[in-house]
Amino acid sequence: MSTATLGAATVLHVQLHSPTPGHLDALSYELLLDLLRGVTPLVQPQPPDEAVLDVAGALGYFDTTPAGICALIRARSLALYGVDTSIGAAANPLLARLAAAALPPGRTLVLHPGEVPAFLAPLPPITLPGIGPAAARTLAQLGLTTLDRIAATPAATLQRALGAAAGRRLADQARGIDRSPVVPGRLERSLAAEHTFPYDELDSERQRAVLLALAHDLGAALRGRGEVAAALTLTVRYADRSTTTRTRRLTEPTAHGPALVEVLYRIHQGLGLQRARVRHLTLRAGELGPADGAPRQLTFDGGADRSRLHEAAADRARARFGPQAITQAALLPVPDGPRVRASDARPG
Repeated sequence: MSTATLGAATVLHVQLHSPTPGHLDALSYELLLDLLRGVTPLVQPQPPDEAVLDVAGALGYFDTTPAGICALIRARSLALYGVDTSIGAAANPLLARLAAAALPPGRTLVLHPGEVPAFLAPLPPITLPGIGPAAARTLAQLGLTTLDRIAATPAATLQRALGAAAGRRLADQARGIDRSPVVPGRLERSLAAEHTFPYDELDSERQRAVLLALAHDLGAALRGRGEVAAALTLTVRYADRSTTTRTRRLTEPTAHGPALVEVLYRIHQGLGLQRARVRHLTLRAGELGPADGAPRQLTFDGGADRSRLHEAAADRARARFGPQAITQAALLPVPDGPRVRASDARPG
């Protein structure tokens, strides 16, 4: 299906709302994905609690409208699992995501082609995927603070401001054009650590302290499972419920805390979150594999090996005396601590 044009609302972005605080656990999420696959086989998971569906075929099969499909999904989710939904329906994944982003649980928004320009017009550019606070500030300096202004700006101007590829993508997105397909698939095995701030956190140093805790917590969980990760994904959720997600592959698969911290800090710095109102951070380790046999870069000074030996000794101490037996001073002020959530779904 081509999603570049503004046709019928055949793409759904489904947000699944846990009945308890926090995200859905991994098992509940997988069960709900199976429920969605009962409506259409074209389901693209977006963990921890979202999914994108192509329902073009389902409309004819169920002889209903996009709103009818949304109502069917909500009724089944509530009846079988007690999980409410908010669903955006539109012509492509971008518009469906934007439609769902501001909805409370139990609400549905179907965007018809004629409604798209008015819907997009007042939205700030940071609501678009790939536009973080740094890019938004660059656009604001040009007076481009809403999508209608960006849509009226020549693509060449956007390319000069953000770069060729990013400028072209933004010019399309501001008009509601999205060429990405819905890619069905199964969940990859992953491990995640997350932290919710009790307030809107603007201090980047406090954010980094939490990221330090998340990385070490995640590394310890990986080592406990005898696994290493080949990629890290950081998702930042802001006070307005919009999110930014960045993924970076590691130079080598690892569960070593300092190596994870180094990559995570680079991701965070690249987002340019100065004065951004951050509410939630999720760190996900992907492309997991067994630690035995994983390639590792040799060093001449032996510093990395000593660090790993110290880390292994600390792991043994924590296993015997508790998680707070040995910790870093920088981790002590972090409130409430991160929570680790594992997803044991097998790759598809």
